[in-house]
Amino acid sequence: MFIGKDLDRVDALAKVLGTAGFAHDLRMEGMLFAAVVRSTKPHALLAGIDVSGAYAVPGVLRVVSYRDIPGENTYGAMRKDQPFLASKRVRHVGEPILIVIGENEAAARKGAARVRIDYGEIDAVLDPAAPGKGQTLIGNILACKKLRKGDVEKGFAESDVVVAHTYRTTWIDHAFLETEAGIGYADEDGRIVIRSSTQNIHYKRAEISRLLAMPEERIRVIQATTGGGFGGKLDVTVEGFLALAVYLLKRPVFMRYTREESFLSNTKRHPLSIEYKTGARADGVLTAVKVNITGDTGPYASYGDAVCLRAAVHATGPYDVANVWADSTLFTTNGPVSGAMRGFGVPQLAFAHESQLDEVAALLGIDPLDIRIKNGLRRGSITATGQVLSASAGFVETLKRVEPYWRARKKQKKGSGFGLGCMYYGIGNTGMANPAHALVELGEGGRVILHTGACEIGQGSDTVLLQILLETLGMARSDVLLDRGDTDTSKDAGSSSASRQTYVSGKAVQEAALGLRALLDKAGYYKGRTLGDIYCAMKDGGRLLFDGFFDPPAPGLDEATGQGVPYATYAFATHMTEVEVEESTGACRVKHVYAAHDVGKGINPKGIKGQICGGVAMGIGLALMEEFIPGKTASFDTYYIPTSMDMPRVDVFLVEDEEPTGPFGAKGVGEPALIPQAASVVNAIRDATGVAVYELPCHVERLKGLMEKKRMAR
Repeated sequence: MFIGKDLDRVDALAKVLGTAGFAHDLRMEGMLFAAVVRSTKPHALLAGIDVSGAYAVPGVLRVVSYRDIPGENTYGAMRKDQPFLASKRVRHVGEPILIVIGENEAAARKGAARVRIDYGEIDAVLDPAAPGKGQTLIGNILACKKLRKGDVEKGFAESDVVVAHTYRTTWIDHAFLETEAGIGYADEDGRIVIRSSTQNIHYKRAEISRLLAMPEERIRVIQATTGGGFGGKLDVTVEGFLALAVYLLKRPVFMRYTREESFLSNTKRHPLSIEYKTGARADGVLTAVKVNITGDTGPYASYGDAVCLRAAVHATGPYDVANVWADSTLFTTNGPVSGAMRGFGVPQLAFAHESQLDEVAALLGIDPLDIRIKNGLRRGSITATGQVLSASAGFVETLKRVEPYWRARKKQKKGSGFGLGCMYYGIGNTGMANPAHALVELGEGGRVILHTGACEIGQGSDTVLLQILLETLGMARSDVLLDRGDTDTSKDAGSSSASRQTYVSGKAVQEAALGLRALLDKAGYYKGRTLGDIYCAMKDGGRLLFDGFFDPPAPGLDEATGQGVPYATYAFATHMTEVEVEESTGACRVKHVYAAHDVGKGINPKGIKGQICGGVAMGIGLALMEEFIPGKTASFDTYYIPTSMDMPRVDVFLVEDEEPTGPFGAKGVGEPALIPQAASVVNAIRDATGVAVYELPCHVERLKGLMEKKRMAR
């Protein structure tokens, strides 16, 4: 009735009409404004701070420092190592030092600009491959993860061809439509309330609790309508500053980052250097893969541990390889803080393993599609971590969905080319607990209410969770209300990240709905009795509330070998991309993408196709144009992202190899939509020009230089 149907997004009308309350739109009577004073140095001691200039600005009420924090001055999703406000030392450009609060935004920003800071500069480590004197001051290695399967040297000895290259990627900004913003205030009971643009309300509440040394029940976090996240709103952004300001001044406070401030302060995609060695037999069977991954995580952990581990786990891509050796190491530096961004390191690895596979195929005279079909993971295959795929492994089917178009491809003119990119992606957190709760209530008037802490950041989770609820209960849309993104009315659903909400929160919703369905069935609802009658008959027993819970079965990994079960299920995908490269300029245009994805079960096919189109756009940016350069990139004036004019035609094919543990068989598609795209573009460039690309982005200047170098070598 609802599963597999193109139900219109529940938030579509409000967004189209402009009535949705985005964080930037929030206002309150008598509210103040806050601005952040940030470090201009990558590594320095705070030798002296003069705030007299700020207080001289009319309208400035308070300058807040770390000394004003009543609780703990650290936060972090995985390690509590990042200060809300710097105390004695700053470790990256853009690190927050002070908060200036004013009667209006102009006063707050002017006051922040008038603060004078004397720095005692310290040697900065800006390259993990070239440590300097300052390295011991910030730690050196954040994390090192290992993966060992079989005997990799034996595998190479049995190989007929061996390919080895180093691939490099750079920092990338999330570039979400809406920058970080929010409002804080005290409610009628004196509790601190924060409404912000965020991806995880319960985590933010916990961090504010630590910051203010205040019980969590005295804090409420509400997600405002959020204009995108992609991982950049998982970490604490404005929430801690707002809570501290409200705590100190007892008035509503509003804060929003300018685009320049967002570029300067927000986390970035991890830049990685990937040394990749692949061995194969003459028949195309992969025999060995050895990968050494090194990356720059900046001065603080953020989600670096997760990126480090996931990169190692996914190092081989969606292929059955008997012998695997992978090391993944993230170094601390004084560069930008690298954190969560769509794919958690896997898009970078896909660029490497898909480039490698195309070169192996060329050396052996095997079609790129055929070598992928031969080695592709399927039911019964054993992954690089030793996990046996017993169900929901539709990778080969994604290859077969694009096969007719691959076989029929025909270059239209000089400079045109076609490339394949493939991926697999573990759904949810890696080898650790990954739970979600959902509450379903039969409320006043017989209305069913879904209470969920899952954050809708544009990906469509509100709509999908409602579809799961409606299908489980067998009800009409008009019978159900959605109450989402409020710590007061929901239990923890975890973060909107790791492509987990459809699978994990969706299953929790299904479980809660099954509890209500059992009650309704017993009460006669499905035989004609109304919801209102049932509510009236039962309300005296208290709230009719049902708690659904799901934590995917993933026991974890052995620390020494990386062997084990890191995820309960995986998404798979194949993208085929057609490009045209202008030889005289090096300009590359993506013309057509065929995208086949194993989603388990498509809850909302139209929504999935929208996600995939968005992933294609982001993948084009990763491949061809997006590059954050510390100290140079300040705004969209110099940071290029794809526009509507850069979008190709996208044909989407859904493979539904159902996941037994998922809601109605569903998995996830948020990150999988992006991961194979850059790889397919790079392989298409190789097909069009004969040029191998080892560094992203392959922008106009870089591609032109590579083509000229190839021409000169003839």
